[in-house]
Amino acid sequence: MGANPLPVGRVWSVLTQPDGSEASTVVWTERWPRTLVGVAAGAAFGVAGALVQALTRNPLADPGVLGVNAGAGLAVTVGVALLGSATTGQYVWFAFAGAAAATVLVHVVGAGGRAATPPVALVLAGVALGAVLNGVATFLTLVDPEVFRAVRSWGLGSLARTDLADVAAVAPFLALGVVLALALTGALNSLGLGEERAAALGTRVGRTRVLVVVAVTLLAGGGTALTGGLSFVGLMVPHAVRWLTGPDQRWVVAGSALAAPVLVLLADVLGRVVARPGEVQVGVLTAVVGAPVLIALARRRRADAL
Repeated sequence: MGANPLPVGRVWSVLTQPDGSEASTVVWTERWPRTLVGVAAGAAFGVAGALVQALTRNPLADPGVLGVNAGAGLAVTVGVALLGSATTGQYVWFAFAGAAAATVLVHVVGAGGRAATPPVALVLAGVALGAVLNGVATFLTLVDPEVFRAVRSWGLGSLARTDLADVAAVAPFLALGVVLALALTGALNSLGLGEERAAALGTRVGRTRVLVVVAVTLLAGGGTALTGGLSFVGLMVPHAVRWLTGPDQRWVVAGSALAAPVLVLLADVLGRVVARPGEVQVGVLTAVVGAPVLIALARRRRADAL
């Protein structure tokens, strides 16, 4: 589905036997890469959102509260302004480095010299530093029209600019983040009982927090590097999954990894259809698609406690 609609049978034939036709070019150079990007980035943001909500025990939290998206955006903006970087491959690594640096800075500021960082302090530090980083990035785009044009579409969130080489470069980080997230689900279930009870059950609270932050950095940083950030996915999807599966983090994390790509791909298809022959960026439509679903679930179901 898109500006050039193709019958399902034709799509299947060029997937199994590429023939160099226009349909084969559309499928292999446009639709197939952006589908893989949607699956990878969707799963990354969904799992990252589930981890942040479990760590902070805040149902309104998403990866943005740790400053990940703000750090990635500032790094891309600085790269374009100072080095003239404007290709997707360069965006990826600038965004990844910025996301990692911002998360480390948030953790250091939130700790304030303490051995362990309380969740509330982590959230406050993330929100404050995120606002500062977003402000600096906005300033750089306003003073230089060329920078504004270069980063405008990236900031909206898109699956169309990234090719398979970029996906392959980021995929190991995303895979490591998902594996780490799944390994931490038991400890997160213990933290849901309270820090004292979790420690009594043998959970190493400080180490768990650090590893969760590392996993969120890998996932949200990689997803932001690929797409520029997809709003609402990390907030909405864990909520919907939790309503269906209950608060067990093993199910929430696994379910978010499956449900988030569905939301992203539905939004991408809708964006290709509603504005033919152009398209609406998927980052705009994830909120448009996800918000009514979240509202409907909220009206019909009681949210499980974190």
